[in-house]
Amino acid sequence: MNNKKYWCAFSRLTKTGTAFVNTLYAYFKSIELAWHAEEYVLRKIEGLRKTSVDSFLEERKKINPDECLEYTEKQGIQFICLEDDEYPNLLKHIYNPPTGLFVAGDLKSCNLERTLAVVGSRKASENSKTVLRKILSGFHDTDICIISGMAEGIDTAAHKTAIDNNMKTIAVLGGGFDKIYPKSNIKLFNQIKEGNGAVITEYWFSEDAISWHFPLRNRIVSGLSKGVLVAEAALKSGAMITAKLALEQGKELMCMPGLISNPNTEGIYKLIKTGAGVITNTEDILDAMNWRITNQINTEINTKPNLNLTPEEQLVIECIKKDMLTMDEIILKTNLNINDLMVILTKLELNGIISSTEGGKYISMV
Repeated sequence: MNNKKYWCAFSRLTKTGTAFVNTLYAYFKSIELAWHAEEYVLRKIEGLRKTSVDSFLEERKKINPDECLEYTEKQGIQFICLEDDEYPNLLKHIYNPPTGLFVAGDLKSCNLERTLAVVGSRKASENSKTVLRKILSGFHDTDICIISGMAEGIDTAAHKTAIDNNMKTIAVLGGGFDKIYPKSNIKLFNQIKEGNGAVITEYWFSEDAISWHFPLRNRIVSGLSKGVLVAEAALKSGAMITAKLALEQGKELMCMPGLISNPNTEGIYKLIKTGAGVITNTEDILDAMNWRITNQINTEINTKPNLNLTPEEQLVIECIKKDMLTMDEIILKTNLNINDLMVILTKLELNGIISSTEGGKYISMV
């Protein structure tokens, strides 16, 4: 489509936002006419600020639409614009939808009818990350797609859990593909785009992930989702912004409760008090979303004869089902000796039945 190059060129602009482009498109009904609009016409369009028009006129001189699209394709990146059939239908109906999306990976492989956004603190507690992993692991081998922002903390835990459980995941960035943020997630970025879903952004390759981009990014995270799970959130946080957007967009809002003593749960309990669903296990999400899954094996311990669990192993699992415990705490509760316990914990973790945290605690994953 010849128009695609103009959409791509508008996405190259750094000093005007999507609201400016959407206003132009609504006025001209043609993105090509919008790109080539004369100054005197732009000055007359209601809703366009003088500074935005000035910035557009200045940047337009330096941008070649053909080169923008050619460069994108040479990088192996797909560009989807508002006029494309591939453009996610859910996004078309949010306020100020992104006019273009740069896509690394395979967005078509993601089931956009069964999407769950997961948001939360960058400095999330180990308890919250572990419980989140346990809840999301209940969707293993399904077509449920996990959406998040690839930030540190909860976002990273959500994406990695999806990958580890043979699910698709979509990461929405607050900057361009040349400026992956945080840098510690470059490996995760590559994992997602190389067969585990898609990484998307509305920003040109060289755009930095600056602070004001993230609230804008959040509208895409919630906009792509059918429901939003807030795993941990302070009262003033990006997760709370996403929760507000989810409500405005008519999405199902759910919260994962945490320790009351943790400042990062203050936002959680505020949302719960105002009607957000309380999520403590996988089934709670399925019920809230009215989803059904039929292609999973039963994960109850007693129905896994191939694991051949001993009474001691089952005792350890029951011990850490409700609370994360250290090795010393498990010894006190089970009276097992340390050598036997180390063998048991190693076997159970290798089989994915329990998980260990960076703090040296263990929790049951079933």
